[in-house]
Amino acid sequence: MPADVALTGIRKTYGDVVAVADVDLDIAHGEFFTLLGPSGSGKTTTLRIIAGFEQPDAGAVRIGGQDITLRPPHKRDVNTVFQDYALFPHMTVAENVAYGLKVKGVERAERKRRVDEVLERVRLQGYGGRKPIQLSGGQRQRVALARAIVNRPQVLLLDEPLGALDLKLRQEMQIFLKTLQRELGMTFLYVTHDQEEALTMSDHVAVFNEGRIEQVGSPTAIYQQPATEFVAGFVGTSNILERNGKRFSVRPERISMNGSGEAATVTDVVFVGSFIRYLVDTEAGDRLTVVQQNAGNPPVQPGARVHVSWKPDDAYEIQSPQEVR
Repeated sequence: MPADVALTGIRKTYGDVVAVADVDLDIAHGEFFTLLGPSGSGKTTTLRIIAGFEQPDAGAVRIGGQDITLRPPHKRDVNTVFQDYALFPHMTVAENVAYGLKVKGVERAERKRRVDEVLERVRLQGYGGRKPIQLSGGQRQRVALARAIVNRPQVLLLDEPLGALDLKLRQEMQIFLKTLQRELGMTFLYVTHDQEEALTMSDHVAVFNEGRIEQVGSPTAIYQQPATEFVAGFVGTSNILERNGKRFSVRPERISMNGSGEAATVTDVVFVGSFIRYLVDTEAGDRLTVVQQNAGNPPVQPGARVHVSWKPDDAYEIQSPQEVR
C-alpha cells in the first residue's frame, strides 16, 4: 500500500531564505504524524505545500500514491484545520459543518445525516442550531474539526490547532484529538512547536530545524535516543556531555545523585511540585541538570557536595551540529 503522504525532494525558498531544504518524508495510512520544530523551522511551509497553498520550487507531493504537486487545494483529498477556526460567524454550527458538502452538491437529506453523525462524533450533538459566538473555544475548535472531517478526506492537516486554547483545555483537546483519530482511522498530519503535544499524541514525529528534518521516529525514540544535539535540546531537557572525543545526551531524570560517581556541587534547586530540578557542577567541568521525583524528603541544598552517575545505556551518542550539515 502506498504511503498516504509521500514527499520527495521538497524545496521551497523565499528570495535568499531557504524555508524547506530537500525534505523526504513518508506517512503511512492511519498514522497520527507530527511535524515538530521551532518557529521558522519549515514545518508549516511543508504543511502548506501538502495542502496546496504553496508550490514547491522542487520535488513532488503524493497522496495515496498519486502525484498532486500541481493540483489546486480544492482538488486534493485533504482538509485543513487552522488555529483560528475560520468559522463563518453568520452561520449556525450545522450550516458551518455542512458548507463543504453543499458546495460539492450533496443532497439535503444526506447532508443532514452526515452533519448529525459528525457532530455526535465530536461530542456536539444538540449544538447544531447555535452560532459560533455562543460556543467556548474548545467547542469552536471541535466545530472546525467536524467541518474538516465531514467530507471524509484521506488526510487531515492540522496547523497548530490548539495554540489559542488555555493549558487545561489544550491538554483535554490533546486526548480528544488522539481518541478521534483512532476512532476515524484517518491519517492526521499535525504541526506544532509544543514538544509535549508531539510526544503525547503522535505515532511518529519529524523534528524540523532550519528547513531540514533532523530526525524521524516514535515519541519514545525521539526522546530517549535523540540523533542530534538539536533534537536532544529541543525535545525536553538534555545534558550534553563530551567523553573521549564523542558527544552524548543524558536526560536529567536518568542521572542519580548522592550515589557513587563523579564529584559535584549543587548550585541551584528549583521546586516544581511533583519533582525537584537541581543544577550541579561536576569537578570535570560539566554543568548538569538533574531531576528527582518529590518524595516528600527535604531537598538537597545549594552548596552541598554530591556524586552523580548514570548507566552507560542512558548516555546516547549524538551528532554535532557540524556533522548534521
